Amino acid sequence: MAAAVAGHGWVRADGGASDAAVYCLQGQGAAPDLYLKHGVEAAAADIADEMARLRWLAPYLPVPAVRQFARAADPEQAWLLMTAMPGTTASAVLEANPALGPAVVDALAAFLRRLHAVPVRDCPFDAGHALRLAQARQRIDGGLVDADDFDAERTGWTAEQVWAALHGCLPLAPDLADLADLVVTHGDFSLDNILMHEGAIAGCIDVGRAGVADRYQDLAIVWRSLGELDASLQQRLLRAYGIVDADQGKLQFYLLLDELF
Repeated sequence: MAAAVAGHGWVRADGGASDAAVYCLQGQGAAPDLYLKHGVEAAAADIADEMARLRWLAPYLPVPAVRQFARAADPEQAWLLMTAMPGTTASAVLEANPALGPAVVDALAAFLRRLHAVPVRDCPFDAGHALRLAQARQRIDGGLVDADDFDAERTGWTAEQVWAALHGCLPLAPDLADLADLVVTHGDFSLDNILMHEGAIAGCIDVGRAGVADRYQDLAIVWRSLGELDASLQQRLLRAYGIVDADQGKLQFYLLLDELF
């Protein structure tokens, strides 16, 4: 990748919950800005997952373009070089101007409907709750869950308590074989992962968990993000998305599940 990044200024990007190191590469002159992710072991696998999903999503949604990808075996490492996208995160937009809340929420709902309209039959990635429960169990057993980062209502909980509460929410529907509510999901549809430019959604980032799952996987994450700002925005999101009566059980399940990632 040396030729592709030559002449760029390097800045370590802070924030986010990923174990990968993220760098903003600032282009000089006509050279474009880039982002580079580097991860070792589990983070390397996550980066490979993101690369595959970025390439698959590109025809459907505005996402960073993959410039280069490399992986090494000993020790396991991965590098992902992507184009930078224009815009500012939706969270930063709302923090700078809370009055924009209704307009931002309407844009988020429209973008989420667009994502969820991507044909499920074309998506090769499974992100259903059964798979993610298995991944969550692996993270608990591996000591990878950060209990200090749990939501306020679960302060003081252990990962095992979250695990038990999750299973108290099952089954999610009377007929788990019913595929009617499965859509292509982002997997971590938070305000920090949605970019806005000139009042519109410019695209989404951090798509390593994207795949076929219940639509509430995405709705729960953005619903929680908005609730930290203004509870009225939560209801506006659901209405704009097209939900009159939200399934509170599914919201709770996916919020609990997200604690383990």
